[in-house]
Amino acid sequence: MISASEFRNGVTLEFDGDIFVVLEFQHVKPGKGAAFVRTKLKNLKSGSIVERTFRPSEKMPRAHIDRKELQYLYKDGDLYYFMDTDNYEQSAINASDIGDSLKFVKENDMVKILSHDSIVFGIEPPLFVELLITETEPGFKGDTAQGATKSATVETGATVYVPLFLSSGEKIKIDTRTGEYLGRV
Repeated sequence: MISASEFRNGVTLEFDGDIFVVLEFQHVKPGKGAAFVRTKLKNLKSGSIVERTFRPSEKMPRAHIDRKELQYLYKDGDLYYFMDTDNYEQSAINASDIGDSLKFVKENDMVKILSHDSIVFGIEPPLFVELLITETEPGFKGDTAQGATKSATVETGATVYVPLFLSSGEKIKIDTRTGEYLGRV
């Protein structure tokens, strides 16, 4: 059990039948009345963010999140297949449990599977990936306004915004948390 006065960024807890991670917290002691803790919580299953206030003495169970590194193999219909590289055991995860977290992940890349009580609720892709641009419009001479970008499709099918000078067939580095172009490889 963890009390609200012990909240820190990154703490996971069970609350209202779901699992939340503390994104922000603030201990508030008003001039009159009792102290409280103002928090911003992210629901790890749905991804929604809620703001709640707690009394410092309120207690709730701490959620233990298991992170297991597996290799992404392939997608078949609504199922994604992963393999444990230690014992070569394969497991299938439903697309609804994953969301769009694999949009920058190629086959055979390593990902972290997030689970709570053996129930998978998410996937952490690598922080940075190197992908090939498969399709983009050509940049035209004179199109050099500051910070101008164009959309490009990478080999996984995801769309990112890249500078005008890039063309199809080039390899780029992408931040998977934000989907931002970081540079050429």
